[in-house]
Amino acid sequence: MFVALFMAVSGTASAQVSIGVRIGEPPPPRAYRVPPPPGPNYEWVEGYHYPVKGKYKWHDGYWAHPPYQGAYWVAPYYHDNHYYAGHWEGDRHHGKRDHR
Repeated sequence: MFVALFMAVSGTASAQVSIGVRIGEPPPPRAYRVPPPPGPNYEWVEGYHYPVKGKYKWHDGYWAHPPYQGAYWVAPYYHDNHYYAGHWEGDRHHGKRDHR
């Protein structure tokens, strides 16, 4: 019975194949006027290109509230044939006490 079960499971196993499409470096950033902040505590997120279906699309810059105190925006970048998306980083515990 174990052999039959093993054969059934191994017969349905399949290999994963990953195919990547390299589209090269994104174009240079676009020039545009930065509007004034809509209020206090906003941080400017610079415009950037991002890959979509084998091409780069432009995302205009925008004002945003950081998701937590001490967060800062890390712009997307391209390095060694890989695109790395932008994201918020920082110490999530900035200014908070440890309540153990």
